[in-house]
Amino acid sequence: MAKIILITHQKGGVGKSTLAFNLAINFSQASKVAIVDMDPQGSLAQLESIVTDIDIYSNVINEKSIRDLEADFIFIDTPPYLTNHLSWLVSLSDLVIIPTKAGILDLMAIQATVSIMNDNNALDKCIIVLNMIKPNTTLTLDILVELEKLQHIKIAKNHISDLVVYTRSILNQGVDENRKATRQINMLSEEILKLLL
Repeated sequence: MAKIILITHQKGGVGKSTLAFNLAINFSQASKVAIVDMDPQGSLAQLESIVTDIDIYSNVINEKSIRDLEADFIFIDTPPYLTNHLSWLVSLSDLVIIPTKAGILDLMAIQATVSIMNDNNALDKCIIVLNMIKPNTTLTLDILVELEKLQHIKIAKNHISDLVVYTRSILNQGVDENRKATRQINMLSEEILKLLL
């Protein structure tokens, strides 16, 4: 049975789609992977004709159709404010990844997502991932200290830097051209796999 990984945050601009794509590409090197793009913008769905190693779906909107997908891992990318579907997606998922930037507004906004996870009794299967982190700033440490105050929710040990290669990764089908980015996505993938298996 497929492991289902939901990538969600009630705030936009935190890099959900890019993170979902890069994790899916990384997992696809050893497994059959699918992406379900729930975002009406359909950013990832537009890649369906370009990406060869991953099956991408955009009109999968119920639990049965997601469970029927043939894959080892299914990544579900969500838009901000997906309140109508979020409860059943959370219950369907084996792991919920909440990407966030290291910013004050991002920290404030994450409270709404954590509250939804708490309402769905899902905090134990959530992990917050610091994404698109600016280099050489103490703000990241300040945000980590505040995130640690959230009870009963994991914080990923591995972070994703704000590198141009991540932005380009959508067209380049991954970050293989950059050692730092490859190391970061590999380490985060290993951390996620340990939670899933």
